Amino acid sequence: MNQLAYDLNKILDDCIAGRLLSDFGRRIYFPKGIIAQSAEAKKSAWAANATIGMAFHQGKPMILSALSENLPYLSEAETVAYAPTAGIEEVRELWQKLLLEKNPSLRRECISLPVVVPGITAGISYIADLFLNKGQRLIMNDPCWDNYNLIFEERREAVLCSVRFLNDTGLDLDAICAAINQEAKTGAVRLILNFPNNPAGYSPTRMEEDVLCDCLKDAAEKGADVLVICDDAYYGLVYEDTIAPESIFCRLSGLHERILAVKADGPTKEDYVWGLRVALVTFGSKGMDGACFNALISKLMGVIRSSVSCSNTPAQFLLLKTFAGEKTPAEKAHYRAILKRRYQAVRRFVEEHNNHHCLKALPFNSGYFMSFACNGIKSEDLRRKLLAEHGIGTVALGGIYLRIAYAALNEDLIAPLLATIFQAAEELATQ
Repeated sequence: MNQLAYDLNKILDDCIAGRLLSDFGRRIYFPKGIIAQSAEAKKSAWAANATIGMAFHQGKPMILSALSENLPYLSEAETVAYAPTAGIEEVRELWQKLLLEKNPSLRRECISLPVVVPGITAGISYIADLFLNKGQRLIMNDPCWDNYNLIFEERREAVLCSVRFLNDTGLDLDAICAAINQEAKTGAVRLILNFPNNPAGYSPTRMEEDVLCDCLKDAAEKGADVLVICDDAYYGLVYEDTIAPESIFCRLSGLHERILAVKADGPTKEDYVWGLRVALVTFGSKGMDGACFNALISKLMGVIRSSVSCSNTPAQFLLLKTFAGEKTPAEKAHYRAILKRRYQAVRRFVEEHNNHHCLKALPFNSGYFMSFACNGIKSEDLRRKLLAEHGIGTVALGGIYLRIAYAALNEDLIAPLLATIFQAAEELATQ
């Protein structure tokens, strides 16, 4: 094992993160090579900096006019220069500031400085690299985002424990807590929480969050080490007053010394910048201090360095300009109101057709999506029929679920589209 990895492990071994690291997580480190030496030179090399593999002219990165003319408000350094491995410092600091503002109960001393990654998918994949070994078990919701299977099962060869997260009215807390208690008997619980959920579009109520946190705290108090991955891709897109107002990451990061919460989030959906591929990973635990957080960040930087090296530079600077934009708050509020009206249109239709014999809506209250459970028909057959006969695109999952991305639909299209889906389902059932 490399001495740098050994030194990081020595810092982490006394806290929850060290006990949860995968074999790869223990081996990985951020090298004191080109990137680290270049960062040091950037601060101190006042005469000349001959460390990084970039071409400069008169102190500025060389840039083609086709780029500079199409990105007129970014400088050369903001457009084509390499970003630091952990991301532009201003982006990291601003995102932490925003996290604390959006989540007033979040304790600064219980979280790390966020690390920039090239999209939430990459962030979740890196978290899996750090904390999941072949054969280790991970509790996840059923139905779930289909990329979880690729990330956890195919890439890391973990064993997925699919648990029915939803019953007829909300979270199936009995099923979730039973799975947590069962895993706690092994000495470790690994769990991914995705709220608002994809594909169901559900976020926990305050009461449900209380029960879930109590269950995880109980597992920790009984001696289990608990890893909770918080996939917060759709954070903040909530449409009902009963929903817990903050990310569950806030509660978990200060809940118990044996709980490590890892938040993967970013502006992708929150700020309507899907294609920029910029997200952030933040660690949180009551049992970790600054030294532990920094060591864990170094591990994550090693994962980034050994894969994509760094995240997109112009995208990060575009985000800084977006966050500083005078129009941004009003425009975000406008878009959010549009999404809420679309949600309400779906809600009205579902409540008016809640006794349909073929399709039953899963609980939904937030996010971009809602899903139907199919009864007596296959969701894939329904998807194909809708596409072939009506030109309507939907997503079939797990054989019985049909996902509707209502966020992508104009409000006036929602009711007729859902009516067509219901009619198509009835036609399939009678064939």
